[in-house]
Amino acid sequence: MSEFIPDVSFIIAAYNAEDTLERAIDSALGQGGVSMEVIVVDDCSTDGTRSLAEGHSDPRVRVVALPRNGGPSAARNAGLDVATGRWVAVLDSDDAMRPDRLARMIARAEKAEAKIAVDNLDVVRENADEYYTMFPDDKLARLPEMSLADFITSNVIFRSEHNFGYMKPIFERAFIESHGLRFDENLKIGEDYIFLASALANGGRCVIEPMAGYIYYIRKGSISRVLEIHHVDAMIEADKRFLGSHTLDAEALAAQRRRARSLREARSFLNLVQSIKSKSPVGVLKNAFSNPRAVRHLSMPIVARLKRFAAFFRRRNEAAAASSAALPSMGRGPHSNKG
Repeated sequence: MSEFIPDVSFIIAAYNAEDTLERAIDSALGQGGVSMEVIVVDDCSTDGTRSLAEGHSDPRVRVVALPRNGGPSAARNAGLDVATGRWVAVLDSDDAMRPDRLARMIARAEKAEAKIAVDNLDVVRENADEYYTMFPDDKLARLPEMSLADFITSNVIFRSEHNFGYMKPIFERAFIESHGLRFDENLKIGEDYIFLASALANGGRCVIEPMAGYIYYIRKGSISRVLEIHHVDAMIEADKRFLGSHTLDAEALAAQRRRARSLREARSFLNLVQSIKSKSPVGVLKNAFSNPRAVRHLSMPIVARLKRFAAFFRRRNEAAAASSAALPSMGRGPHSNKG
């Protein structure tokens, strides 16, 4: 008797997710028209996450308990190591899916003989009573397949609020295993990007389902919404490893160069913001002049803060004219129309 192989393996990396995990599990189990297994990987939670998952009554729910906290990439890799489905789908522990999502995506992928499928997302801002679809349906309908160049171009930093990196792909498991694909455990932000980019660079065709099937919840304090300098540094290094491991065509390589520039801008921008917050005039001037393009990314609240900051130092210098030399003027000098 042959071993049963489900249509899809859902991988849920969970860390202190007891408040939302049941919703995620139930949305996976509620998928119609497909058979499944739900693999919950507990990343050493300190709350009731593990006991909630282990206590689930449905036998299709499996629990993998990591011996030490390794982050989302390590947890997802542990899930991939034990997955048995024909397709694998990552589901974040605080998100959910519409019940027809996987049937639609698998049908579209198999009809096109593609190894990857992505779809649109509904965005819910919790505690803000806000709901919207991430991408216009007609925009995605005009792009039935996503190339590596399309994907990289969409992931140029500061290009838009949302990019294709937010999409939650499904992958044919045999394709993933044949290319030895795993999530980069050095990344805390951007691990999804490198994984999908690597799959595309290995020749995986990716079809797009324009209807929204994934429900993306934004919660206050979510790590994916808080970008820090060390995250950008890790993304820059991951991109270097990606380029060293794959040969890109001319269009994808041009897109990658634009992304690399944008990451450098992002780093300068975050340094500039940090200098403003720490009230360091030398740091502000150094970062503003080293990368003028970063200045244009300041949001209005931070611009207002910068103006107040400049006024503070102007008043201080006027009151202490006999002390150390005043700050150099930033007005009326050479400037770039891009800054």
